[in-house]
Amino acid sequence: MRSGIDILVGTPGRIKDHLQNGKLDLTKVKHVVLDEVDQMLDMGFAEQVEDILRVAYKKDSEDNPQTLLFSATCPHWVYDVARKYMKSRYEQIDLIGKRTQKAATTVEHLAIECHWSQRAAVIGDVIQVYSGSHGRTIVFCETKKEANELALNASIKQDCQSLHGDIPQKQREITLKGFRNGTFKVLVATNVAARGLDIPEVDLVVQSSPPK
Repeated sequence: MRSGIDILVGTPGRIKDHLQNGKLDLTKVKHVVLDEVDQMLDMGFAEQVEDILRVAYKKDSEDNPQTLLFSATCPHWVYDVARKYMKSRYEQIDLIGKRTQKAATTVEHLAIECHWSQRAAVIGDVIQVYSGSHGRTIVFCETKKEANELALNASIKQDCQSLHGDIPQKQREITLKGFRNGTFKVLVATNVAARGLDIPEVDLVVQSSPPK
């Protein structure tokens, strides 16, 4: 970075650290890319992102960096926030459009209604039936607490580990490597921690409650 670089890829917190320590100069930035923008502007990162962009952007200036925002989901509020950083003639590119069939046709979808108190037992049964002893399963939970409790629940008979934002990065990498290698069969993760996972050997994906 001291010698000069063309592209910097970083998390908001780390970039902000370097800015505050005077190790990073963003005044000549030409392009800004926010990946998973709905999460970046919602999951506690918004303030950090604002602090970083304030350094590179001048209000109503045509010389501001080109801004590229990527997201799998774009609620209306994302567009409202995004307009602060986009030029007035910004373009919106939709790669999904109005197609109703957005899920893979090779995947079977099931919805199971059960009482909250029975959820762990039902999930344990579903894993046993659809994934068995040798298949791999990812279970998505809404909260870290929920993920921890479910990973420790005796209803899930297979080896199980949790993955969420409170787990240190190094341990997360060890956990993911173990899951990829088949060291354990069930991964219980929060949605945030699991964005961008690419593990083709997964037989079953369970949403422990309907995604919001």
